[in-house]
Amino acid sequence: MIKKRSDISSIIWRKYFGPAGFATLSDARRFIALRIAIRKLATDFFMISIGILSAGFGLRGFLLPNNFLDGGATGISLLARELTGMSFALLLVLVNLPFIILGHQIIGKRFAYKTAMAVVGLALAVTFIPYPIITQDKVLVAVFGGFFLGAGIGLAVRGSAVLDGTEVLAIYISKKSGLTIGDVILTINIIIFGFAAWLISIETALYALLTYLSAAKTVDFVIEGIEEYTAVTIISAKEDKITKMIVNTLGRGVTIYKGERGHGKSGERFYDMKIIYTIVTRLEVGKLKFEIEKIDPNAFVVMSSIKDMKGGMIKKRTLK
Repeated sequence: MIKKRSDISSIIWRKYFGPAGFATLSDARRFIALRIAIRKLATDFFMISIGILSAGFGLRGFLLPNNFLDGGATGISLLARELTGMSFALLLVLVNLPFIILGHQIIGKRFAYKTAMAVVGLALAVTFIPYPIITQDKVLVAVFGGFFLGAGIGLAVRGSAVLDGTEVLAIYISKKSGLTIGDVILTINIIIFGFAAWLISIETALYALLTYLSAAKTVDFVIEGIEEYTAVTIISAKEDKITKMIVNTLGRGVTIYKGERGHGKSGERFYDMKIIYTIVTRLEVGKLKFEIEKIDPNAFVVMSSIKDMKGGMIKKRTLK
């Protein structure tokens, strides 16, 4: 006798949520959603906390003792501290406050709350945690100070917050103009470095630029990861063999689209076909192209880089 879907669902949630169970299946679903939300919040809090500690180490261990600058809101705070002698922690909060308010308007209150917590947490870490001063070598300060600061910013972004509010401003300006977010951030930092060169010295501005480049590269590394993914679309008359090769040889998942193919310059003749879509790491691109070449040298292959992905078989190891 085949059980009804509702009976099967009832058995499942009673099995996983104890003999007491819930009044209804919807209660179980709400509980699952709540558990997922709590897990996400805990993960974000952990990422932001580690990010604060890393950024604080970059600031207190390298940049602040050597009067170095950086880009973004942190750079503005460091520049203001250098010129006025005010507390860096206080300046960091004051400089980021308008960006937090702007983020509340254009992104959402949850993002604003997390960002406010991250900024205040960084200010407290810089003030109260006794980080050791690592070095006074200017090149090492610029490179490793930027590295730890960038790692902290990247971890905070993974926790759905930011430690540098100028990214929020860049998003807002890009929506109001034809500029990209990268263009806006670059423009803001050029202005900051220009003021540093004018008010302090060109040498200070150049070291600030080096610090910014180190931090920016580290942010990209932390957010995007060590692997760079490549999306591959394959059109071939031997799609079945190519699909089996991707699954069995590379150990990757595939998605099959139904399409229509045309042939000839005049009197078009169309017929149904299958389009293969898969995602591999950049290290596997060469092997994939080689295997496709062995199966169908005339296959049409389109590749495009993607920043990140989740789920599927991308994390599984190759079978051969």
